[in-house]
Amino acid sequence: MTTGDRGIQLQGRRDECQTLDRLVASLRAGQSAALVLRGEAGIGKTALLDYVRAQASGCRIVRAAGVESEMEIAYGGLHQLCGRLGERLSDPRYEALTTAFGISSGQPPDRFVVGLAVLNLLTEVAEGKPLICLIDDAQWLDRISAQTLAFVARRLLAERVAIVFAVRAPEDSRELAGLPELDVRGLGYSDARALLDRSITVVVDEHVRDRFVAETRGNPLALIELPGAMPAGQVAGGFGLPVVRPLARRIEDGFVRRLQPLPSETRRLLLTAAAEPVGDAPLLWRAAERLGIEPGAAAVAESAGLIEIGARVRFRHPLIRSAVYRAASGEDRRSVHLALAEATDGRRDPDRRAWHNAYAAVGLDEPVAGELEGAAARAQSRGGVAAAAAFLARAAELTPGPGRRAERTLAAADAKFRAGEPDAAYDLLAAAEIGPMDDLQRARLARLRAQIVFAHGRGSEAGPLLLDAANQLEALNDPAARETYLEALGAAIFVGRLGSLRGIQEAAEAARAARPAVPPPGSMDLLLDGMATRFTAGYAAAVPQLRKALEAFRQEAQTNEVTLLRWLWLACPVAPEPIAPDLWDDDAWHELAGRAVKLARGVGALGVLPMALSYRAGVHLHAGEFAAAAALVTEAEAIAEATGNAPLGYTRLLLAAWRGEEAPAMRLVEAQIKDATLRSEGRALGLAAHVTAVLYNGLSRYDLALGAARQACEHEDLGFFGSSLAELIEAAVRSDDAESAAEALRQLEDRTLAAGTDWALGILARSRALLAGGRQADALYQEAIDRLGRTRIVVQHARAHLLYGEWLRREQRRQDARWHLRLAHERLSEIGATAFAERAGRELAATGATARSRTVERRELLTAQEAQIAHLAADGLTNQEIGTQLFLSRHTVEWHLRKVFTKLAISSRKQLNAPLIDAVSPISAG
Repeated sequence: MTTGDRGIQLQGRRDECQTLDRLVASLRAGQSAALVLRGEAGIGKTALLDYVRAQASGCRIVRAAGVESEMEIAYGGLHQLCGRLGERLSDPRYEALTTAFGISSGQPPDRFVVGLAVLNLLTEVAEGKPLICLIDDAQWLDRISAQTLAFVARRLLAERVAIVFAVRAPEDSRELAGLPELDVRGLGYSDARALLDRSITVVVDEHVRDRFVAETRGNPLALIELPGAMPAGQVAGGFGLPVVRPLARRIEDGFVRRLQPLPSETRRLLLTAAAEPVGDAPLLWRAAERLGIEPGAAAVAESAGLIEIGARVRFRHPLIRSAVYRAASGEDRRSVHLALAEATDGRRDPDRRAWHNAYAAVGLDEPVAGELEGAAARAQSRGGVAAAAAFLARAAELTPGPGRRAERTLAAADAKFRAGEPDAAYDLLAAAEIGPMDDLQRARLARLRAQIVFAHGRGSEAGPLLLDAANQLEALNDPAARETYLEALGAAIFVGRLGSLRGIQEAAEAARAARPAVPPPGSMDLLLDGMATRFTAGYAAAVPQLRKALEAFRQEAQTNEVTLLRWLWLACPVAPEPIAPDLWDDDAWHELAGRAVKLARGVGALGVLPMALSYRAGVHLHAGEFAAAAALVTEAEAIAEATGNAPLGYTRLLLAAWRGEEAPAMRLVEAQIKDATLRSEGRALGLAAHVTAVLYNGLSRYDLALGAARQACEHEDLGFFGSSLAELIEAAVRSDDAESAAEALRQLEDRTLAAGTDWALGILARSRALLAGGRQADALYQEAIDRLGRTRIVVQHARAHLLYGEWLRREQRRQDARWHLRLAHERLSEIGATAFAERAGRELAATGATARSRTVERRELLTAQEAQIAHLAADGLTNQEIGTQLFLSRHTVEWHLRKVFTKLAISSRKQLNAPLIDAVSPISAG
């Protein structure tokens, strides 16, 4: 059965066409869509893209295609797509795109600023009429284009934009993972037979026809092309279907046989077009002129149904391109690449010229290698790290001098690592090591190898390797030595309890013995000195130095964006964020986390934004702002998914624990333990134990809380060890284990007295009160409430009221107890700390009083994203500003706000306010 109209007839594709019809209808109704067509070569993906184009009357269509030989050209695929919308690229709002494409000069844009610019560009184009982007052979897009388009596709909602990708299976296209997919399979028997019958022009036995269908597995292109590419005798006799080669290769062989009768000039023109995948017709004709090819050669190729040459050049099927290129000799390929290089304007497109020259090179060629090195620098300045790595790797291959070759190979390895390809980087390191290198290059190689080992999750191996690299760099007086010591210390902290007993101390001792920083020391230098002291001389000795480091970060954060982004890129254990709570400095924590989010949003640094959002969510959580924390966690997870990074789950874990949601919290904890064990991340195991202690203290299951707190305190993990001691003291006292409580209190005193902040001394007073009695306990509880009341740590302040109320009840001071327990119940209920609130309610009932029930008007809850958008709108941000901050189009923001208005029963953003929003936020309303 055939499906379709407007000239497109597709045999046996009823279900697929109906899916695409629904996509187009939804688009016309104002809803955006993204779809990945996945299937083997020749299965009909390109035909389905053509079907979309034919069905989409009244829509604007733009097409692009990935090409295997162009995978290393940064933003090549994206430039191909957006170039079809070139009339709008001159707008200053899209400067990030023109810079990324090399059209204009400027600061290298963050790749996700480019993504937001693409989203806004497509949205603006769609305001005239719906826009459909068709991306064929997406598995061959350059990596940064694929990541950007996937990011855009995940942000589409109400923009009247559809993106349909065609991906060849089983190629890996992890950038598109998670997008809706349509698996395109072979035709059923009857449809395959019908298609075959139209393709075979000789009398063929039924059994032979059935064998064709079985051998091709219903692949439409194979059914159409293979019979015509074989001699009639082979078709009729059934001898022409070898089964040992992949089907795609057999189809290519069929196209190769169709090329053989063509004139040599026509075959050479087709090869030139195959080697120039952008489809630039004027460039093709300039190269053809250099090769002496007459224009008439094109007519033969077009009449053979192999290619279309108009304003753009397009092969009828991608397999024809690959067949043409594969069938050509090496000498012919080099000659057409040389002609294309000569025909390419070196000022307008130096990178493509360099790449063609690289393919044209015979043997070693230093001038071409130099061109490629320049192309790598330009790609890197545009954010194309993967492209820079490819240019450098090819430059190294063409470099004649052994020393220069090793230098370029090492640079290529570094670029590959930063592009997220550690395996390729490791192979390049092995190649670089063969060549002559000086001591500094070998030290840098050692550092890069250690970083790759750490990236692979082998933290226990990475620490000693980083330490060795730091020692080598220091011996050579290289400034990178101190940062490498910090990386070594961070790796040891990361491994934590899963590493050797002396791993952290050895790294700290080496760092402390290192050559001092050149005065005046920067924030990183102060951080290294403080951390080295922390793990050699103890917590109290390190506090002054670490406080100086924090202050330096706070000062530099005001003026130096690079510094702030650098510490966000560092391994989480050795960054100011966990050090601030380790020093019980809530002001620094609040300021640095807030500044990090603002900066990461401002420059569009989505690589670090999830980390910054997670830090900021932790600040909100401790401030009792669970709805805001949940919204940031949701955003961080969405961005991490869009960028292919692992989500940071600690704040999500702690939120579940504070709410007392045992089953979901323990599922998260178990997943964290499994993941941390696989990654050798001992610090994450400590975090899981700490979260479990909080959970069970809230649920009044003190035996389980005590066991978890003991596990958390087995190792002095940075950032939360002091808080774990406080959980242990409470659980031990409630479990009648005074000895354990007293020992934990002694350790807590050493830390909190050295820190000296209200947060630290408030927690100390509360913990001391648990072990005291009479007037001393009374005074200590009041001190705790007073001190914590002056901090941003609302959750611990409410817990102090709870503990004081519990003590007062046991002292038979029921009237006093009721006041504190009722206050604790109300505050803990308001912030969503359900388990602790219920604990306060039970204690209040034991005094003979009842907790006031909260009466909440029943409204449909906002989603986390709706709540976040509502808060930003209430703060006075425009839809465009909200979209920029959250990496959404303004149309999607408008769509969410309409839903918010309906749920809140309001008609204007002027009616939005924080209490109204929080009352129906997903956490606060719990």
